[in-house]
Amino acid sequence: KRPRHDDDDAADTNVHLDDGVEIGPGPPKPKRKKELKFEQLYVEHLPSAQMYEKSYMHRDIVTHIVVTKTDFVITASVDGHVKFWKKQPVGVEFVKHFKSHLGEIVDICASEDGLWLCTAASDQTVKIYDVINFDMINMFKFPYVPASCAWIHRPSLKPVLAVADKTKTQINIYDVQGDGSPFHSIKMYKNPVSILKYNEAYHTIVTIDTAGYIEYLDADADYGPSPRVEFESKLDTDLFEFVKTKVKPMSMTISPNGKLLAIMGRDRMIRVFHFLTGKLYRTYDESLHITSDQQKDEDSAYRLELIDFGRRMAVERELDTAAAATEINYAVPPPSVVFDESSNFILYPTLIGIKMINLVNNKVVKLLGKVENSTRFLAMALYQGKNEGDVYMDTRKRDATYDPTLFCSAFKRHRFYMFTRREPEETEGEPQEVGRDVFNERPTKEEHNVGIASQALPKSLGKGAVIHTTLGDIHIKLFPEETPKTVENFCTHSRNGYYNGLIFHRVIKGFMIQTGDPLGDGTGGTSIWGSDFEDEFHRGLRHDRPGTVSMANAGPDTNGSQFFITTVAVGRLDNRHTVFGRVVKGMDVVHAIEHLKTDKTDKPFDPPKMINIKILNE
Repeated sequence: KRPRHDDDDAADTNVHLDDGVEIGPGPPKPKRKKELKFEQLYVEHLPSAQMYEKSYMHRDIVTHIVVTKTDFVITASVDGHVKFWKKQPVGVEFVKHFKSHLGEIVDICASEDGLWLCTAASDQTVKIYDVINFDMINMFKFPYVPASCAWIHRPSLKPVLAVADKTKTQINIYDVQGDGSPFHSIKMYKNPVSILKYNEAYHTIVTIDTAGYIEYLDADADYGPSPRVEFESKLDTDLFEFVKTKVKPMSMTISPNGKLLAIMGRDRMIRVFHFLTGKLYRTYDESLHITSDQQKDEDSAYRLELIDFGRRMAVERELDTAAAATEINYAVPPPSVVFDESSNFILYPTLIGIKMINLVNNKVVKLLGKVENSTRFLAMALYQGKNEGDVYMDTRKRDATYDPTLFCSAFKRHRFYMFTRREPEETEGEPQEVGRDVFNERPTKEEHNVGIASQALPKSLGKGAVIHTTLGDIHIKLFPEETPKTVENFCTHSRNGYYNGLIFHRVIKGFMIQTGDPLGDGTGGTSIWGSDFEDEFHRGLRHDRPGTVSMANAGPDTNGSQFFITTVAVGRLDNRHTVFGRVVKGMDVVHAIEHLKTDKTDKPFDPPKMINIKILNE
C-alpha cells in the first residue's frame, strides 16, 4: 500500500463502482474531533479546588505576582513593597521583605532561568535582585518613568534588561551590572510601548504599543525585525486585530514552548495567536453581555444568584472606570492569562471565576473560585513543580509530590490567594485565628489592645453544640474566646429551650439557611438580656467557607436570637455579621435544608424544625 495523503480525497470526490462507472460525489467525511492525548495526566498537574486554600497579606493592595523556575514566588504591592516566598512541599514559606520603591510598582519580571528579578516603579527607578540569595544587587535611576520591562537571554552570557519608556517611542537595553546607562536603544515607530515580553524559544522581543500595534524584534545585537517568523508582511497576519477593533490590550503572555501568544483586551476577549504565523488560533469572549445571557439559562454552570450577580457586575463597572481613566491606576492590575507548562491549557480570571481551558479541544476543563463571590481575581501566576523543601527550614520531605498552585491577586485586596488541589480545612487543635486567611503582617495598635484586653471565659460557655433537627444533626464548633457574648447568648438560649421547635424560616440556595425566630417570619426574637447586643468581629473569623455559623441582624449592633449557616463562602458579610461557629459535621443536613423548595419569601413550603440544641464541653 502506498502512503495516504490528505490530497488524495481532494483530488477525486466521486464514488466509483467496480466496473468503473461513476455515480457522483459521495457524502463528506465527518471531521474528527481534536483530542488531547493524556489529557487527564495534564489536568492532574493543575489546580482543581473550588476554593482558595490559603491567602497571605501585604500592607497594601497586591498588584503583581511572579513564579520562578527556582521555586520562588515574588509578590509586590502598590506601595512599592516586594516580598519573597519559597515554595515548599505544601504551601509557601516567607523569606524576605523589601521596601523597594517610593512610588507605585509598574512591572516586575523574572528571568527565564529564575535567577534574576527586576522591579520597575513610577518613581523612575528599577531594582535588580539575585533571586537565589534573595538580595538586591543593583539599582538604576532613570530620567523617565518605565512602562514595562523584560529579561533578554543571550547564549553563554548574562541576560540583559529591556525597559520601555512610558512617554517616548524607545526601548533601552541595560547591563544589569552596569551603572544604569543603556548600551543600546531601540527606536520604535509612532507610539510608546506599553507591554514588553521576551520569547526565549524564538529569541524574539514582542512589544505592544499604546495604539495596539504588535511588533516582533530580533533579540540579537541589531534588534531589527525578527527573521524567525513565518510571514513576509504583517498584512498576512492577524496582528492588526487590536488596531482594527480599537481595543486596548491589557496583558500579554507567551506559552512555555513559544508557539502561542495570548493577549487579554479591555473588551474582555482573550485572543490566542500562533506566534510564528501571527494568525488567530482561539478567541474567548468574556464580555459582560455574554455573561449576562448565561444567567438566563437556569441549567448553566455559570449561573449565579441574582443578588450575587448584581454585586459582581458592580465590581466590573469599577474595573471599567479604572481602565478608561487617562492616568493609569496602578492599584488595579490588569487581568492576566497564564499557560500551563505543556502549553495545552490556559487559565484566566472572569466575573464568574477562573476558567481553565483545553486549547486543543476548545473546552472548559475547570472553573475555579466561583464560590469566592466577594473576590475578583486579576493578576495570576502558576506553579507546577515538585519541591522537597529545605533542611534549614525544617520542611524537608523526600516523598514530596507535585503541588500545582495558582497564585492570584484580587481587586482592592491586600492579599494574594493560592488555589491548589486541596480545599481549605480547619485543622484540629489549630489556633482559632489561624484560618485560610493568614494574618502575617503585624497587627495594628487597636488589634493589639483588643488581644491584651481579652478576659477569662465564663465556665458556662460551651465549646461546641449539636443542633438536632427534623432532617438530622448538625454539629458545630463554637468560638467562646473570640465572641464570648454571642456564644453566651446562644448557649443560654439553647439550655433554656428557647430554640426548641423553631423552624428554618429562610432558605436561599447557594447562600445560607436561617433560623432562631420564635415568630417564624424573620421579624421576631430577642437576646437573653431582653434587648439587642453589640457585634463581635474578629479578624480570624470570616465568612470564608461553607458551614459558617453567624448572627442575623437588622444592622450594626442589633443581634438578638436569629442565626444562619452559610452554604458557600460569602465574604461580603465580613464585619457585618458576627461569626461565632463552624459546622464540623452534618453539612449534608445543611445542604438538604438548602435545597428545599421555597415560596417567594424564601420560606420552605415544608420547613424543617430544630428539635433542640445540646451544648458540649460545658
